[in-house]
Amino acid sequence: MRAVDHAPGLQRAFADEPVEGELGVLAVEGELPRALAGTYYLNGPARFAAGATRYRNWLDGDGMVLAVDFAEGRVRARQRFVRTAKLVEERRMGRALYRTFGTRFPGDRLVHGVAVASPVNLSAYPVAGKLLAFGEQGAPWELDPATLETLGPGTFGGTVTAATPFSGHPKPDPHTGELVTFGVAFTPQAPALHLFRFAPDGTLALRARHALPYPASIHDFALASRHAVFHVAPHLLDLGALREGATVMEALSWRPELGSRLVVLAREDGRCVAEVAVERPAAGADGAPGAPYCLHLLNAWEDGERLVVDLVELDRPIYQDYDGLPDLFVDSPLGRAVRYEVDLAGGRLVARSASPDLGTPDFPTLDRRLATRRADEGWLLRLGHAGEPGRKFFDRLVHVRWDEGRAAGEWVPPEGTLMAGEPAFAPLGNERAGGTSAARAVLLAPIWEPARNRSGLALLDPHDVAAGPRGTVWFAARVRLGFHSFWSAAEA
Repeated sequence: MRAVDHAPGLQRAFADEPVEGELGVLAVEGELPRALAGTYYLNGPARFAAGATRYRNWLDGDGMVLAVDFAEGRVRARQRFVRTAKLVEERRMGRALYRTFGTRFPGDRLVHGVAVASPVNLSAYPVAGKLLAFGEQGAPWELDPATLETLGPGTFGGTVTAATPFSGHPKPDPHTGELVTFGVAFTPQAPALHLFRFAPDGTLALRARHALPYPASIHDFALASRHAVFHVAPHLLDLGALREGATVMEALSWRPELGSRLVVLAREDGRCVAEVAVERPAAGADGAPGAPYCLHLLNAWEDGERLVVDLVELDRPIYQDYDGLPDLFVDSPLGRAVRYEVDLAGGRLVARSASPDLGTPDFPTLDRRLATRRADEGWLLRLGHAGEPGRKFFDRLVHVRWDEGRAAGEWVPPEGTLMAGEPAFAPLGNERAGGTSAARAVLLAPIWEPARNRSGLALLDPHDVAAGPRGTVWFAARVRLGFHSFWSAAEA
């Protein structure tokens, strides 16, 4: 089959750096609900060259945070780079200094000789009255909520440093105010998972360690009211290869014969409650064992001694599809929405249900007021031409019923429009969690038109996404293709 370019103009997203500061609003089409009050945050990679060095991987780009404020029918947008020590030093020297996830060059550096300098490009959350930007395996950075200027490392009172194994996927609990996160230590002799729990004021309440069977690359986890759940797949990082000059991408290997598992830790003290093997019902088309891979989880909750975990399962790791900029997702894996049920008392898996294949799905989100509680629906992005050769990008928005194992609706944007980051569920006014009135919430979804180099934020009915946007805010400057979002509702 001849390869087709399913994302024409995609190279424009990586050719130059987006502008910083106030974006300005070019136009507002359709409805902008007056009851929409709060801020949409989106972090993502935006700088793909340092001096003469051009980055190869989507994960390599230095992070830039977008903030879009809504209040009484008005909107304000701004974006700024996270000015990490890496970014400041490389700009001062006018060249690349640090090895990245997928790019190496003569004389490149690692942090303390063992870790890639995080570009802090994954997510941004308000935490204990501060706005923190997070990246993979390193301390977050604090930003000014009003201007997005970088204030310095976010150390949680000195308990987190650049060498602390620390994930870019923290989970704020909307019911307790706690923040829970994790990190992985890849030491070959003693690979370990570190669980962190922070009190509402940002002080460290728990740091616990759990031994891993292998140095697994774990990107995300799910948080329930009493447990933290990890999908541990055999995507192994060779720390020795990294120290000897390999990129993270080159140091990773997929070992499906080792199997995948769910690891359940007690949120209170970090002890292991259950560890159960999980697998796809059938081996992949390549004949490999049916070890599933999971990059992102959606949610988890307990029903007595039963634990329910919702996640996005892929047939194999997806990082290799981020490589070779600007040609992304040339041969991407298939995936689906999966629900697992674990008997905690018996320490066994009792059920697995899955949707049909959704092409290549990613970036799931939900009504975050229901995080750690039962939430049967969510929203995610997917590639519309998965399984076909040629570069692609996310160009579909899907409403998924995890309880029913089906797609309940899908928005297919106009030809040439790409989804530019994770959507966010935004309730209107004081609508209670779990309400069924679609009119009382909007789904905020960033979009980009490469042909016109035009960026916007679409406002959709969460329960009728197929109807398309009820309104769209178009910005006066381009917004980069982002990773993870967060909706922070304004205080009443």
